[in-house]
Parts: sequence; structure tokens; C-alpha cells
Amino acid sequence: MPPFALKVTRLGLSVLGRISPQLAGRAAFRLFCLTPSRRPQGAKAKAAHADGRGRLDAAERIMLSFAGGRSMAYRFNGGALGRRQRYLVVHGWGSGSEYMSELVVFLAGRGAEVVSLDLPGHGRSLGRSLNVRLAVAAIAAAAERFGDFDALIGHSFGGASIAIAATGLLPGIEPVSADRLVLIGAPSSMGWLFKGFGRMVGLDRASQSALEAQVARVTGRALKEYDAGRGVRDLAKPVLVVHAEDDKEVSADHARAYAKAGDHISLFWANGFGHRRIVSAAPVLETIGSFLAETPEPAVIPENHLESEEETVISFLKSGARRAS
Repeated sequence: MPPFALKVTRLGLSVLGRISPQLAGRAAFRLFCLTPSRRPQGAKAKAAHADGRGRLDAAERIMLSFAGGRSMAYRFNGGALGRRQRYLVVHGWGSGSEYMSELVVFLAGRGAEVVSLDLPGHGRSLGRSLNVRLAVAAIAAAAERFGDFDALIGHSFGGASIAIAATGLLPGIEPVSADRLVLIGAPSSMGWLFKGFGRMVGLDRASQSALEAQVARVTGRALKEYDAGRGVRDLAKPVLVVHAEDDKEVSADHARAYAKAGDHISLFWANGFGHRRIVSAAPVLETIGSFLAETPEPAVIPENHLESEEETVISFLKSGARRAS
């Protein structure tokens, strides 16, 4: 948010909070759910978006409708004779299928039917806002349209959303069936996001409480219940967690929280790729491909990753794999 806009927002919410913390909390929640511009900013982002759009040109496009929204789905290898593995790929906040396209094309090139989903307010989907209930509803709509998925793959907010969808946390939305999950740079909980947002817009304690109460009102579950790490533990299905310790948007502690959920969790440290480049990094693509093919590489635990014996850690730090500059 630009400095001037943030200053005006803080002033407005401060005044509203003195009148009614509940109204301030509702206003803050609407701002929190407002999605960013879909236009890529900067030369690199524009180039990546254009390249991704070109890859998606080969896909079948299907608009999905569900309660509260409509989402665009891109399908590769759909309608072919014979049984294929079927994967769903979901992007993160402020992203879109274009930025996930290298992963999508990689998986499709291995023969799988791959569906890439634009969440509401992103890509070619409709709307200007997004919350976790809308995201999970869109994921459930994809499962209803295309059938059960062999794997759900999500980046950042999309990763947390597929975990919530698979565990059936939200009332009124059936769990989305999948044999495996891949969580890339994904948060394991949501409370830190709301607290950080509240500090940014200058909410007082009463208004902050009202903001967090909106989560339960809108989604059907209290904020404290959004513990994806606990949900993945109870799911008891193979899960690959991919994260970079240099991720500046979602702390690596979230990956460690997932890894402690049980022996069915594999943790791959993709250090050097941060939060966004990680979705197209060659070692990450190969690791995901191996995991989905049920041929994971042997675990390697570097000396600086011995915090927990409960973690299954796969690392290319010593493998000589190419790292982005």
C-alpha cells in the first residue's frame, strides 16, 4: 500500500474505531481481502507473465461457478483416453496461473492431466476480493467438475488453501479428496497475517479483535482453528513441503511446523530461491515430479538443519544443483 494511502487508511480506521470497533473491524477485513492489481509490475514480472500466458494458450479453459464466485481453470491433457494421474495446481496471493505455468507444463509433459486454478480476484477469474472460504470453495468446485485429484499442489496462500480443503475444515464444503499434497512456501497458520495487517493499518486492541472475529463470521471457523500443520497431521497422507530458508514472505518456521506433523511429511529445503522463484526452480520441479511418481530421493540432512529429529529433510544444498542468482 502506498505511503499516502496507508496514512489515510490508518486515519480513517482510527476514527471509525473510536466510533465503533466492530465497524472498524469489518472495514479492515474488507481491506484485508481486497486483491491486488492483476497487472504485473516491473519488467521481470511483465516478462514472466507474458511467458506464462503463452504456455497457457495450449490449455483448455473452463470457468467454474460456485457459491460466492467464479474461477477460471486451465486444463492440460484433458479428455484423453485411458487413466492419467490428475493434479490440481493453485497459485498464491497476488499471483495467478501464469506464474505457476512452468510447473504445470512440466507435470503435463510427464503425461498427467493438470488443472491450474485462478482463485477469485486473480488471473482471469472474476471478483476483486478473496478469503479462505472462497479459495476452498473454488478448489471444491474444481474437484466437482474434474473428479478426484491424485495430488493437490499449492504455493503460499494456495498451499494453505489446499491443505484446508483436503482436511474438510470449513463447514458446508465437502473435503477435497487427494492421495498426496505438495505445499510450496505455504503458511501453516493464519493468525500472524491478521496481526501483521492490524499493526500495519494501526488498529487498536478492540478493532483488532473485531477484525479477527470477522474470520469466523465469514468463513465459519475461528482464526485460531486455522492451523494447517495440525490438519495435515490428522490427514495422514504423504505431504511434500517445499520451502526456502531465505523466504522473506513466509517464514521457514512454517515449514518446520509442517515437518513436525508426522512421518508422512517430507521437507525439501530449496534455499536460494526465496518465495516466488521457488515455483519454477529446476530442483524443485524434479523433486515434486519424483514425489508424485512415488520415487522420492534419499533424505540428506545438512549439518545446519539438525533442529528436529522428527523432520524428513531433502536438500540440494550440497548436490551442486544450479542456484538462481
